[in-house]
Amino acid sequence: MCTKYQSPSERALQQHFHTAPVVDWPGAAMYPRAPGVFIRPLRTAAGLACLLGRWGLIPSFANTADVRFATYNARFEELLDKPSYRMPWLRGQRCLIPADSFDEPCWETGRNVWWRFRRRDGVPWALAGLWNAWIDRATGESIESYTMLTVNADEHPLMRRMHKPDPAFAANAQDKRSVVAIDREAYEHWLYGSLADATALVQAPPMDWIEAAPVPKAS
Repeated sequence: MCTKYQSPSERALQQHFHTAPVVDWPGAAMYPRAPGVFIRPLRTAAGLACLLGRWGLIPSFANTADVRFATYNARFEELLDKPSYRMPWLRGQRCLIPADSFDEPCWETGRNVWWRFRRRDGVPWALAGLWNAWIDRATGESIESYTMLTVNADEHPLMRRMHKPDPAFAANAQDKRSVVAIDREAYEHWLYGSLADATALVQAPPMDWIEAAPVPKAS
C-alpha cells in the first residue's frame, strides 16, 4: 500500500516522459483523494497526455465523485474481483503515475518510521496504475481519476520489511505490498500492450533500481 508520494514538476515530466504539457503543475506531495497528474495515451491522436485527476479512482457506477471507500491503491491479484477496477483493467485503461519518490512505513523498531524510495539512476518512477473518466449524470461533466497498483512483496528483500506486521499471520505470509514500477523501455508495452503484455510487467521494483533510507526527522 502506498499513501504518500512526490509528484514531479511540469518541466521534469516533459523532459522525461515527453508528454503534452500540464498547465501550471509545480509538483506536489501527494496524498489519497488529492488532485495529481498521471500519464495515459491520448484518445483522439497518437502520443501521451499528462492529465490532472483525482488520486483515488472514481468507478463508473458511482453516483457521486465523492467516493468515500478507498480506491487509491488496487491489489493486482484482485482486479477482476473488484467492480471498481474490473472494467478499467479489461479495457486496457492503464496509466503511468510519475513520482520523484514514494514513502512507505517501516515498523521494525516497533513504531512507524517512514522510508523514502527513489530510483537509483535519478529519473522519476513510472508507477503502474489504472485510470477512469467518470461522467456526472446530472451535468455531463467528465472527471478523470486514477489508482496505483500494488503487488505482493512477501519475498522482496526490502519491500517485505515495510508496513506493520499482522500478528495473525506467519512472517512469510503477511501479504506485504509494493508499488509496481515500469521501466522506460517498457512504457509502450504497459500502455498499449495486451493484457498478457501488461501482466508480465507486474512486479515489485528490482533492488538495483532502488535507493531507499529513513526520512530525516524535521528539525
